[in-house]
Amino acid sequence: MVDADQTFVIVGGGLAGAKAAETLRSEGFTGRVILIGDERDHPYERPPLSKGYLQGKEERDSVFVHEPAWYASNDIELHLGQTVTAIDRTAKTVQLGEGTAVRYDKLLLATGAEPRRLDIPGTHLAGVHHLRRLSHAERLKHVLASLGRDNGHLVIAGAGWIGLEVAAAARQYGAEVTIVEPEATPLHAVLGPELGQIFTELHSDHGVRFHFGARLTEISGQDGMVLAALTDDGEEHPAHDVLAAIGAAPRTALAEAAGLEMAPREHGGGIAVDIALRTSDPDIHAAGDVAAVQHPLFDTRLRVEHWANALNGGPAAARAMMGKDVVYDRVPYFFSDQYDLGLEYSGWAPPGSYDQVVLRGDAGKREFIAFWLKDGRVLAGMNVNVWDVTEQIQKLIRTGVRPGAERLGDPSVPLATLLEE
Repeated sequence: MVDADQTFVIVGGGLAGAKAAETLRSEGFTGRVILIGDERDHPYERPPLSKGYLQGKEERDSVFVHEPAWYASNDIELHLGQTVTAIDRTAKTVQLGEGTAVRYDKLLLATGAEPRRLDIPGTHLAGVHHLRRLSHAERLKHVLASLGRDNGHLVIAGAGWIGLEVAAAARQYGAEVTIVEPEATPLHAVLGPELGQIFTELHSDHGVRFHFGARLTEISGQDGMVLAALTDDGEEHPAHDVLAAIGAAPRTALAEAAGLEMAPREHGGGIAVDIALRTSDPDIHAAGDVAAVQHPLFDTRLRVEHWANALNGGPAAARAMMGKDVVYDRVPYFFSDQYDLGLEYSGWAPPGSYDQVVLRGDAGKREFIAFWLKDGRVLAGMNVNVWDVTEQIQKLIRTGVRPGAERLGDPSVPLATLLEE
């Protein structure tokens, strides 16, 4: 039976919000749980949107966090297609777009992120796409299939994870693909220049064309349809469709209007939270893509836009809302699948933060582990087509051991042995 004396409100109907609601119930919270999402679909996971579902390998229903009936059976009051327009911290209410005020005792902001938009002429054309929501993936899936049938051209702005995964899906459908990227290699902001060439070769081997060192300046069209994509170095790429894959921005407007502390832009922006995912208001927590946590392991504030952060951050915030001791110090983790290459990345090592990259294995065969080091300490590790090593990689990061580059790069030395040093 629900105890109406306490009400916990969750704003955001994604993975973080859904897992927070699940944790509240599974760990004994008996008050009201209200989950508000601005999409009409039930909470779902985002990785399939650029992977299995987009490729046609997974059914639509597979993306949902819970069966629709789960929410009612667990006394979760689910409000779909509702936008929260304001937070009144004094009255402890959230205002819905329809005018209703909902009271809370504790509030979780899991509002996620939204795709960055191309600020160039031509983005109004029908063939310009973003990929963030299930509805985007449904539309793009049909577009890729059509391009494949008709030998059509897709131009992708951005060679990040989304851009590369969509490129792989598009090529599997048979579409022609050109990626325009301002850096000299793909994934520069995550992997640095040392590993980017591997992904250049991977996609080039599958027929993707890259145009590095350039940005889109205009999308030209006729009768509302895309005809070409123009770049700032004077090139013109034939296109029937264009995907903007230039990153995502945290959805902080609601929190900012409520006067909550924000993280600096150099730390990824987002809502500033402590190790228990509390905001500057002790009755408001934040989790998932929108939260910038003061990370005790890396001694800096981090905002992580990946599935594992939502999966683990939502439950951690729920426990903190219940008054439990929480230290959110998970090692950042994500995975990607592109053609026959699968990878897992653990840690945090943006360009400029490391002084050495060590490879273990055969990069030519795309079977290796890469380690990013600073003063001999492992900051991050990425296993490519090498499996069941994530736990050891994360332990190397967490313990701060300095095994030495030679032994770290030697496949004959078990990773477990390095942890003993």
